[in-house]
Amino acid sequence: MMGLFSQASKMYKPRADEDKVPDDTEPDDTSVLDEAEGSLIASLISQLRVGMDLSKVTFPTFVLEPRSMLERITDFMSHPDLLFGAENCDDPEERFIRVLQYYLAGWHIKPKGVKKPYNPILGEFFRCRYDYPDGSRGFFIAEQVSHHPPISAFYYVSPANKVAVIGELRPKSKFLGNSVSTVMEGENRVYLLGRPEDKEYVVSMPNMYARGILWGKMFLELGDSCMAKNEQTGHYADIQFKTKGYFSGTYNAIQGRIRRGNSDIGEVTGKWSAVMEYKNSKGEKRILFDAQKDGQKIAPKWVAPEEEQEANESRRLWTRLTRAIVEKDMDAATEAKTAVEESQREARRRMEERGEVHVPRFFHLKDGRWLPKVSLPNDPQEAVDVVQKFMWPTLPPSYAQ
Repeated sequence: MMGLFSQASKMYKPRADEDKVPDDTEPDDTSVLDEAEGSLIASLISQLRVGMDLSKVTFPTFVLEPRSMLERITDFMSHPDLLFGAENCDDPEERFIRVLQYYLAGWHIKPKGVKKPYNPILGEFFRCRYDYPDGSRGFFIAEQVSHHPPISAFYYVSPANKVAVIGELRPKSKFLGNSVSTVMEGENRVYLLGRPEDKEYVVSMPNMYARGILWGKMFLELGDSCMAKNEQTGHYADIQFKTKGYFSGTYNAIQGRIRRGNSDIGEVTGKWSAVMEYKNSKGEKRILFDAQKDGQKIAPKWVAPEEEQEANESRRLWTRLTRAIVEKDMDAATEAKTAVEESQREARRRMEERGEVHVPRFFHLKDGRWLPKVSLPNDPQEAVDVVQKFMWPTLPPSYAQ
């Protein structure tokens, strides 16, 4: 297979320690390309330059995860029980840790191998509902509000559990030689609605790296750092997602310090794919999340059947591509993906000819942040009615009241 990459290899020579698959790499984090896939990657790589922005590069369909990025964001809503009830904690440190716990628990969910979700098209949206064991509900809506640069805005709320999350993602990918990096700009803003005095907990994203795209096995890493802070309580966390070195370190490791003002109050250690722990300033330890033990306890989401979805709703929009990927029909997948992208280009061209500007349906930009076009009443049941009307002006036939 190495011979397939001879032309690309002349363009870029790796360091001796670069992009070697770590010995303790999780099996589900690696991919081995067959001859046809390797040939396509080689053709693609031959057109790239180190440092090149990949926002306009079309990747082969076999590297795609069969869902849109808008749906992938729901991974962070998979363990809401970690956050529910946090407003009842009188200790601000405990509330901060609960928010951090919820966020870190979302990273273990990923497809097998090195896959990227579909790039959403302008105006695409994904919406779903969560039904929790106690009878309460959660609601999620994400929309692609900008194409250049690509921006995905999202909103989650569970009125009865007094939790809301608002944010936006602005991913930027670059070719690094034997790697592709995705810088995850944007932020999550978590609100404990029962603690309005806390205002917002702001959490940023680590970056993602697909290693070994020219030779060897492809594998996925999270790297660099993420930040969590609450300006009202003075708490701040700097969590390092460590990439494994050639001679030392471990795969999927995280480490970070928690501070309040200028004082260290604890540290976070472990692996985001396994067990993460928090140790406070007294030396007391607790498990934040055990992905191997609790990772399968994912809150199920209800999504309307595709025949009840609108044309630009994610699953219906990409249904042909998803079917082809599941059936491993690469030619059909390429045709389906191209059809959606060409339709989008034509729609943008017609809009430009008419002098029109796209106006997002569910979100608006205010002070540099994308916010949902809805304001909820304080009463939980009234809030549920309002958010349902906001997300589904006409409820789908299969929507269970």
